[in-house]
Amino acid sequence: METTGVRMLGQKDKNYKQMRIVIVGHVDHGKSSLIGRLLFDTDSLPPNKQEEIRTMSEKRGMDMEWSFVLDSFQAERDQAITIDTTQIWFSTDKRDYVIIDAPGHREFLKNMISGAAAAEAAILVVDANEGVREQTKRHAYLLHLLGLRQIVVAVNKMDLVNYDEARFKEVSDEVNAYLTSIGLEAKSIVPISARTGDNVAQKTQAMPWYKKGDVIEQLDSFEPLASLSDKPLRFPVQDVYRFDGQRTLVGRIESGSLKKGQKILFSPTNEIAEVTSIEAWPKPEKDITEVHAGDVVGIKLDQPIFVERGHIGSAKEEPPMLSNVFRVNLFWLSNKSLKVGNAYKIRISTHEVMATVQALEKVVDTDDLALSETDELKRNGVGEVVFRTRDVVALDPYNQHQLMGRCVIYDGFDVAGGGILNMDGYPDQRINYIEKPKNIYTVDHLIPHQDRARRNGHFGAIFWFTGLSGAGKSTLAMNVERVLFEKGYHTYVLDGDNVRHGLNKDLGFSPEDRAENIRRIGEVAALQADAGLITITSFISPYRADRQAARDISPEHFHEVYVKADLDTCESRDPKNLYKKAREGKIKEFTGISSPYEEPENPDLVVDTQANDLDICVNQVVEYVENHIRIPKNKLQAVKA
Repeated sequence: METTGVRMLGQKDKNYKQMRIVIVGHVDHGKSSLIGRLLFDTDSLPPNKQEEIRTMSEKRGMDMEWSFVLDSFQAERDQAITIDTTQIWFSTDKRDYVIIDAPGHREFLKNMISGAAAAEAAILVVDANEGVREQTKRHAYLLHLLGLRQIVVAVNKMDLVNYDEARFKEVSDEVNAYLTSIGLEAKSIVPISARTGDNVAQKTQAMPWYKKGDVIEQLDSFEPLASLSDKPLRFPVQDVYRFDGQRTLVGRIESGSLKKGQKILFSPTNEIAEVTSIEAWPKPEKDITEVHAGDVVGIKLDQPIFVERGHIGSAKEEPPMLSNVFRVNLFWLSNKSLKVGNAYKIRISTHEVMATVQALEKVVDTDDLALSETDELKRNGVGEVVFRTRDVVALDPYNQHQLMGRCVIYDGFDVAGGGILNMDGYPDQRINYIEKPKNIYTVDHLIPHQDRARRNGHFGAIFWFTGLSGAGKSTLAMNVERVLFEKGYHTYVLDGDNVRHGLNKDLGFSPEDRAENIRRIGEVAALQADAGLITITSFISPYRADRQAARDISPEHFHEVYVKADLDTCESRDPKNLYKKAREGKIKEFTGISSPYEEPENPDLVVDTQANDLDICVNQVVEYVENHIRIPKNKLQAVKA
């Protein structure tokens, strides 16, 4: 691995922070030339390097070839490809940069993956003449896979298209469309010529129509990752020692700081205690009152709450997420393929838990980054894998905490893979585990359920319709309501759109807001069912955990009805043009496109609106409802009495 650069890192003022960036793009689109130009234009080339490049270029009968800055090996120059992941330093007035040059040729993409994993920002290079190519898309997808969100797109070789503004707009639109489709957004798209230096480190007069900053300005506008000391407190418990009847929790402060006397929340149990002392070995001469990221310590608490290895200590205000379902952007190493339904042990920080593969969302071929849909992930494959655990796990997504957001997967006693945690589209389930306020008591009604059933002629119940947008939930619910009403039943539909106009108008569509939306509806539906109404709810309700929480509110009344239609069918219907808007990036967090939908595992009723017409589906639901709300004959006499 080669390094170069005039300034040694650390020579700048301490307020300057180093940033690691990766440069990716289709082979021959000019990544190496851009890097060479960046070094030259920022005066970061070491002595005599420029003359060396000039000499090499003249020997080959070429103009100044900036890509030779990186082509340090004869084999690379002869093959005209870059075959190694190279790190290079350069500096601007704002900070030092470390460039990770990630190879673009398909034979060396594994090096690219390892290089890009260490970066915190990226430049995606696109040829102005060729536009977005298949490998451009694959490299962009890799940035998504690795959780990189700070991206500049450099549309290179503008000199070859005569600095044409219209052509730049065409390529920009093409880039934006693809990035949006995979959940990315470029901070800026800059027209450049690496060969001539246009818009690399200074604005050019060749493109007066471009008004924004050059590549360097855009890089300098990126925010560096917060240092571990600046991040929220994370204290994963490594072990619990017992001396003289007292417990000492031992572990390393992974981020933030911890003080004596501070109240600590432990996840996933949600128990809180105060730190009474901080211990270290060998024992220091005076008491420790504060420790920081990287310190290995033991702490004692003021009360004997339940804490064990794997629990995470944090400040109450900034805890990790709790979830029993999470996505891992996974690099698979085992000779045995990962398959849906298999169970593996996963280690997240110090916590180890068994998890089942719920879904294999995408598989990436590391030879060429081609995407494929398959039911297994083979050795050296890369994929997006959804795992589910029986109990909730405390975790931090990688894009929020690069240290805590990593995991290792074991198959038996062997390391089978590793990856980063990605919670995009999944809510924090902590709200379901928050301790309820004390001194609040339920009030018993004086009217028994049997009396309400006698008056109404049926029992109350909840029929919870779930399915993708466009599956036909609302249409089915309203038609079922009409038929039941005409038969004399007391019934009412709670519809997603209608409820959001009133009860839940304060909620958006983030995973957490979706979860709260369903929690509130679950409570309302339970009250209506308790009052004797046949309550039909029509909500996407994408998460199994939220639907289970709704069932738990009133399990004796609850029936889960899966309104089934696949994504292609729902998208072809698209009565409100929602899918179209989601594909265009106009709707964020849209279920089925940019946010997950978890199909019911064991629904009480499946209604296939894809295979059957409306009348058949309505009759199926009505029959099911009547079978479950009617008063049995053996109870009818008791009710009348």
